[in-house]
Amino acid sequence: MKFATKVIHAGIEPDVSSGAIMTPIFQTSTYVQDAPGVHKGFEYARTQNPTRNVLQNQLAALENGDYGICFASGLAATDAIMKMFKSGDEVISCNDLYGGTYRIFNRVFGKFGLKFSFVDMSEMKNIEAAITSNTKLIWIETPTNPMLNLVDIVEVVALAKKQGVLVCVDNTFASPYLQTPLDLGADIVIHSATKYLGGHSDVIHGAVVVKDKNLADELYFLQNASGAVPGPQDCFLILRGIKTLHLRMDRACENAAKIAAFLEGHDRVEKVNFPGLKSHPQHELAKRQMKNFGGMVSFSLKEDSIEAANKVLSNTKLFALAESLGGVESLIGHPATMTHASIPLEERRKTGVLDSLIRLSIGIEDADDLIEDLNIALNA
Repeated sequence: MKFATKVIHAGIEPDVSSGAIMTPIFQTSTYVQDAPGVHKGFEYARTQNPTRNVLQNQLAALENGDYGICFASGLAATDAIMKMFKSGDEVISCNDLYGGTYRIFNRVFGKFGLKFSFVDMSEMKNIEAAITSNTKLIWIETPTNPMLNLVDIVEVVALAKKQGVLVCVDNTFASPYLQTPLDLGADIVIHSATKYLGGHSDVIHGAVVVKDKNLADELYFLQNASGAVPGPQDCFLILRGIKTLHLRMDRACENAAKIAAFLEGHDRVEKVNFPGLKSHPQHELAKRQMKNFGGMVSFSLKEDSIEAANKVLSNTKLFALAESLGGVESLIGHPATMTHASIPLEERRKTGVLDSLIRLSIGIEDADDLIEDLNIALNA
């Protein structure tokens, strides 16, 4: 089954009780049993919910995995993955990553004895040097947030397998439409489903997909035991959003390519980060690893100051100044003071998150209107 068919049909059947074509929202906290232990597969809604089950099955199909596990947010999904490990275990992460992930690693799980190394994953030697006998997981974002760097999943997997280390890929920026890390050998895929999977800026949600049953069983246990589950309404909204994922992503990718080219030629712009540009140092890897180059663009100004960035951020009309990404509307943000404010200044600057860095989530509007909006703001 090809992707455009999967988003409509994979894991989804008309409701058996009514024939409803849309998966019903099973808004219940518990289920009646015929006798103690005799039920229809559902006992309590934290543990199982029919709406959630359908979504979990569809997410597994989209990522070419076998098991989908849904959570109340992307960070709740991250929390569950980290709870698979114990004090003294070590995790290697890319050094350019979402600020919320950095925060939960260092400030939450660091207190419980997990150790984290943040390395530049553009070269395998950096990862290899960080591996110790206690390393249990390599955590990848690709493309990264917000610098749009790529990590070669195949190379990381090959290195990890030699050492008996798991590989987790945060696939939020690419979505399963552009990239399927499990096919490249990764063990775990995680999403902030709030973003491209939901696609309409109206729900918070997280998801994990795996192929291995043992991993799945542990994650299902943690989903139930810790209880950070999404409600059925949230699952319904993600199911609805997924139906147009391929259409939205195609348009976002097309718009992002045009906007990146415009920014690269603007005299106020110092550098543009977009894997689709030939000037991107990992452009060839992007062509191999992804179906298209995504809808995210970041750029820095020649005048590197928060004041210069604020002039741009405050003068757009179509680009809304807001956190998050992946919706149908275009958003503009300032990583240093918004999404990545929890990362210390010296660490941010090492990865290129300068004061003038601006991140764009490109929506599905007309590209010419978006370019005009940015041009006015840049010339403000």
